[in-house]
Parts: sequence; C-alpha cells; structure tokens
Amino acid sequence: MEKYSNAFIEGFMGTLQWTWDSILFYVPWYTNYFWGLMAISIVVWLLEIAFPWRKKQSIIRKDFWLDGFYMFFNFFIFSIIINGVYNVLGVFFSEAGLSNKSLSLIDISNWANWLQLLIFFIVLDFVQWLTHVLLHKYEILWRFHKVHHSVKEMGFAAHLRYHWMENILYKPLKTFGVMILGGFEPEQAYIVHFIAIGIGHLNHANIKITWGPFKYIFNNSVMHLYHHVKALPEDKPQGINFGISLSIWDYIFKTNYVPEESGTIELGFPDEDTFPKTFIGQLFTGFRKD
Repeated sequence: MEKYSNAFIEGFMGTLQWTWDSILFYVPWYTNYFWGLMAISIVVWLLEIAFPWRKKQSIIRKDFWLDGFYMFFNFFIFSIIINGVYNVLGVFFSEAGLSNKSLSLIDISNWANWLQLLIFFIVLDFVQWLTHVLLHKYEILWRFHKVHHSVKEMGFAAHLRYHWMENILYKPLKTFGVMILGGFEPEQAYIVHFIAIGIGHLNHANIKITWGPFKYIFNNSVMHLYHHVKALPEDKPQGINFGISLSIWDYIFKTNYVPEESGTIELGFPDEDTFPKTFIGQLFTGFRKD
C-alpha cells in the first residue's frame, strides 16, 4: 500500500512543482505550457478584437471570465489533482505486466523527426475525434459534454471549457494512441501540443477562418461553430463536425455539415434552460439523469 501512496504523492507534488516552475520561467520556453497557453490566448484574443466575425459580439463576451477560469482549471489545476491518481494506476498496470508497448502496432522511434511528429499528430487527433463522437453518441457521456456546449457566445477561451470528467475520458484514450505507436512519444511532441492548442483556440474564436481548399484537412471556426449549433439537422441528431484539429475525419465518415457561413446561428442545446450556469453548478453536473 505504501508504494501506491508514494506514487500518488510523487505524481501530485511533481505536477505541482512543474506548474510552479513554469510560472516562474524555470521550465524551458518551448515546453512551458503555462506561458505558452497565455501567449496563444492573448494573440488569438487580439485577432478576435482586430478581425471580429460577429461584429455585434462584445470583446468581453458572455461567460468570458468563466471560460478563462476553465482554461486554467482544466489545463493546470485539475492536472495537479489527478496526476497522483494516474501515477498510482501506472504502478498498478506495471505490476499487472502491462506496458506502453502492450498494444504496439508500429514503432516510429527510428523514423525521421518530422515524420514522427506527423504520425503522432494524426493518430492522437483521430483518437480524440473518436472520443468526441462517443461523447455525443452516448447519453451518459453527453451529460458531461453539455458543459462545453453550454457556450452561448463563441470565443477562444471556450476551447477549454469542458467538464473535468472529460479529462478522465480523454487521457486513457490518448494513452491508447501512444501505445499504438509502440509506447513512443516524440521528443519534440511539445510542437504538436502547441499546434493543437493554437488550432483549438482559432476554431472557437470570433474570427472567420476556413483555410480555403485546406478546409477538407484542417478544422476551422466556421465548421466548429456549426458543431455548437442548437438546432441540429434532422438526419444528424447526435451531432456534426466532430473534428479537433483535423476536419478530414468528418469528411471521411460523413459527419460534416456547413450549410452557410454567416456566423449568426444560435448555440447551445434544447434543454439548456435548466442547465447550471455557474462553475460550481457545472462542476457536479452529469452524474445523474436530468
């Protein structure tokens, strides 16, 4: 039992120290996710102010500060809390004879660096796309995902507004993606993570981005705005445009839908009137049927 408690303390304190070191610039800039998130957020927010898609939307839009808090809660505060648990699970799986290579399909460790990063990016994005589909498909998961869809005015910080249970759901599936790659994460994986944050912020921002002919590959703000539409098309009642960084999965699996590009659609979901509006209320929602 002592080894599990030690693993928990080690994971908790290690993440806490890493976060504090990041804030104080003791972590190298290229892996400093705290200030990296801050820098990306400020740049995208300035782009929203300079090139607003929905002209009537306020710079400090509805739930701006709530979404800002969610960014730091989900990216840092919850990570500090939960990493101790993940460390304990790591010890348990190791003792059970399971390793990062248990589900290995390919080994990319000897490939060129750029190809490692590309494959890592594509595999993890598909795993996240599939997870996102499941969040909409199954009612028990949708109850948690409603937090993200409770956004009524879209902006960059809405990217990281989601229920803490989604961290628990996404993390094992991301780990599954790494296991497929022989348990290998490229040394420069931070590049992929920062690109994903940037694309996610832009997809939620009040900026009209379509990427031209590349819209069939990269997700964009027009496509993702429709993901949040309140009135879903009748033939796609469980959701549309599930793309995270890449849109190609939606085009392949026929879940794409963009009928127009005005940006004036109503966001939300049908029973949102009874949904909690505060962080504390949303923190404990989803554990029982409405």
